[in-house]
Amino acid sequence: MTLYPINAGNFKLDGGAMFGVVPKSIWNRTNPADANNMIDIASRCLLIEDGNRLILIDNGMGNKQSDKFFGYYHMWGNFSLDSSLKQYGFHRDDITDVFLTHLHFDHCGGSIQWNKDKTGYETAFKNAHFWTNENHWQWATQPNRREKASFLKENILPMEESGQLKFTALPEHDMLKNSALGFDIFFANGHTEKQMIPIIKYQDKTIAFMADLLPTVGHLPLPYVMGYDTRPLLTMDEKEKFLNMAADNNLYLFLEHDAHNEIITLQHTEKGVRLKNTFKTQDIFN
Repeated sequence: MTLYPINAGNFKLDGGAMFGVVPKSIWNRTNPADANNMIDIASRCLLIEDGNRLILIDNGMGNKQSDKFFGYYHMWGNFSLDSSLKQYGFHRDDITDVFLTHLHFDHCGGSIQWNKDKTGYETAFKNAHFWTNENHWQWATQPNRREKASFLKENILPMEESGQLKFTALPEHDMLKNSALGFDIFFANGHTEKQMIPIIKYQDKTIAFMADLLPTVGHLPLPYVMGYDTRPLLTMDEKEKFLNMAADNNLYLFLEHDAHNEIITLQHTEKGVRLKNTFKTQDIFN
């Protein structure tokens, strides 16, 4: 197995929305805001080469939305999904599986693109299966009013229409062992219904792709929960369970949204679970 970090593009989000009830005077220390209160956010995806399978976990916003849409998110840097794949000798047509932690637009928007005539949409990975789970699919295709702006039907429905959509099994509790993709999955419901956190055995290490369960290092304290989460009290419980497990078992946490910290490990302290070490992906994916 070989792992590759794939940067699908950087953007900015409102710092207050990213930290909920936490005052700016506190979160600004770890995630400094610009003059417009916006903080740096990454779309750091993960590519797994395992035998004949090439599995992409999440794929960023894509490029089919309007200039007005992207204007809200202040894209920065020169990164793109295609250029990141090309860096490692791959093309999107090589991808066999696209695993989506959840279907918010900044995690799945790259799944779908305009067709050649720009008269409709088509899947951007023509040879891949798209993996979600049945509960989250129903949640996303029949969205509640709070999340409706994050579940864009043009990002979601073409997966089913193409015949490329697949559902993972669901766990009895919160952990699915040895999924159809070959890795374990932790299911979390605080951010959105049945968000999936892949846990990958890699050489002598265990890598957890944190998605929105832990967006940045600044979100390590349990009460530091995004304003976007639908069930913030549940997020706190899920974070506590997962972060304790990570500290106990020396998990390496791959941070999808932290623009400046790529992989971290954790430790127990008097204040709770906190940062132990920070790594570049090349230090781990050798």
